[in-house]
Amino acid sequence: MSTRAGFVALIGEPNAGKSTLTNYLVGAKVSIVTHKVQTTRARIRGVALEGDAQLVLVDTPGLFRPRRRLDRAMVAAAWAGVADADVVVLLIEAHRGITAGVESILEGLANMPKGRTVALAINKIDRVKSEVLLGLAKEMNERFAFAKTVMISAEKGYGVAELKSWLAEQMPEGHWLYPEDQIADLPLRMIAAEMTREKLTLRLHQELPYQLTVETENWEERPDGSARIDQIVYVARDGHKGIVLGKKGETIKAVSQASRAELEEFLGRKVHLFLQVKVRPNWLEEAERYSEMGLNFRDGNS
Repeated sequence: MSTRAGFVALIGEPNAGKSTLTNYLVGAKVSIVTHKVQTTRARIRGVALEGDAQLVLVDTPGLFRPRRRLDRAMVAAAWAGVADADVVVLLIEAHRGITAGVESILEGLANMPKGRTVALAINKIDRVKSEVLLGLAKEMNERFAFAKTVMISAEKGYGVAELKSWLAEQMPEGHWLYPEDQIADLPLRMIAAEMTREKLTLRLHQELPYQLTVETENWEERPDGSARIDQIVYVARDGHKGIVLGKKGETIKAVSQASRAELEEFLGRKVHLFLQVKVRPNWLEEAERYSEMGLNFRDGNS
């Protein structure tokens, strides 16, 4: 068989660059990217093509020490992505080196079944000198037997072509898993909700990034080729509703405009986006919300 296809799990600490790398490999924005940690909740799969190979990228939540049910479900989803993958890529940040979080991930990798193909990608290489990079690569490979080590900048694309080519070679022979023109296995409704949540996260900074979720309630295809999208922003408390709305509705208006512009670029057509804010005190404890984010509610149990 001339074609290859398989799953690649990208793992690392929050903010290591997994979403940025996914988007660069795929060539489109399928995973939200912000400077806030823990923005990737669901295991977003991007689909990248390289020659005769199809790479299905599992962009896992960042691995960190969980405190709440949502945190525990996210960490469980990340390790589940590792277990399902043909190749695992550990991303670490060049300027941060071997942190306590990286140590913890290395322990987890050491406990995996033998024979798993794991690569090391040292990201943000433009932030440190070459001798620091070489020293970090040497120390990491002394800790774990990586099948491949690459130096990259996921943001600027340095080294990404080399990584993509190598990943393609590792994929098992087989039929492609997705149609050639499909870039993600997430429904458009969820991608749209994630885009709006990204804009809220960026706009609200530290105020309540983890206390809200966005759902696409309605998606209507119009005869003129445009789409009407209705979304609900759920917050946990009454006080949060005012923060999301902003003074005279300025915040939600700005978020709506930014999200609509990105959706129009992503879809290549006109979008009519309508946002509502509703208080839902216990959304973090509702099994249905976890399913919509691609997470397992039971994994959140302590």
